[in-house]
Amino acid sequence: MTTTVGADTRLRRLGESDLRVSPIGLGCWQFSGGQGLAGSYWPALPEERELEIVRASLAGGVNWFDTAEAYGGGSSERALAWALRTLEQRPGDAVVATKWRPFFRTARSILRTIGERLDSLEGYPIDLHQIHAPMSLSSIPAQMRAMAVLLREGRIRSVGVSNFSASQLAVAHRSLQDEGFALVSNQVRFSLLDRSIESNGVLDTARELGISIIAYSPLAQGLLTGKFHANPELLESVTGVRKWLRALRPRRLEETAPLITELERMAAAYGVTAAEVALNWVVSVHGNAVVAIPGASTPAQARLNARAQGFRLTDAEIRRLSEISRSVS
Repeated sequence: MTTTVGADTRLRRLGESDLRVSPIGLGCWQFSGGQGLAGSYWPALPEERELEIVRASLAGGVNWFDTAEAYGGGSSERALAWALRTLEQRPGDAVVATKWRPFFRTARSILRTIGERLDSLEGYPIDLHQIHAPMSLSSIPAQMRAMAVLLREGRIRSVGVSNFSASQLAVAHRSLQDEGFALVSNQVRFSLLDRSIESNGVLDTARELGISIIAYSPLAQGLLTGKFHANPELLESVTGVRKWLRALRPRRLEETAPLITELERMAAAYGVTAAEVALNWVVSVHGNAVVAIPGASTPAQARLNARAQGFRLTDAEIRRLSEISRSVS
């Protein structure tokens, strides 16, 4: 049976495309199976747990999933496809976004690897194909021309970018527009503890050009959940590259304590968690301009992520969190 997602009135238009997505999606980096450089960032998850994470997301009204070639060299894409098929999601029932790995490659690789992306997704269409970072050996216009070929062939539905600066975003938009298509999104880091897109021109440029912001790391590597503040010893259990992140250092816990205290105060009033309030701020502070893709390593986390789109912070609460976040960012 096909799982029903949230009502259409809750869905947001992604850029100027015909894609309609829930404010909260699911980031699938953690489905990498521990494979490859990027995949080793997270420990491998049991297959059944991945399935339950996708199930919980769908049940909570999440209707889209973001994966990438770099996430285990296709392992994440395959895991997502398996979970969707097991849950009897037909192709097209859920919105699927993936990304081309540009590192040490030219734009020709976009065309050469599209078959691998489609094979890994095992029949689920690529609704949004993104340039993972502005690090290709080819120019941005060349990359957009290659993407335009895929659009004309009907092999992808729309195009986005990730980690692009304001000027790079403008070039990508103009280049794809010259090919007769609209650039849909820019996937960037954005949270209460990283608001750089508000001051570096990325958000303003996106708004001006009708491009959606997809916020990754909206919980600042888990810091905004408050779990590390409540149990600082959990920092010792962080492994891999994450343990070197500034966000997960003891001193950072002290600096961000006032923000966590306020998140928890608001959470208590709504009967939710600090993480849900933090996610709600991300998808509310700039209206419909920003959607978010938190990850989840357990079904419980997936349920909480989905619940974050089920209430609305007041304007005063949004302003209060914004003020405190500026003092600790």
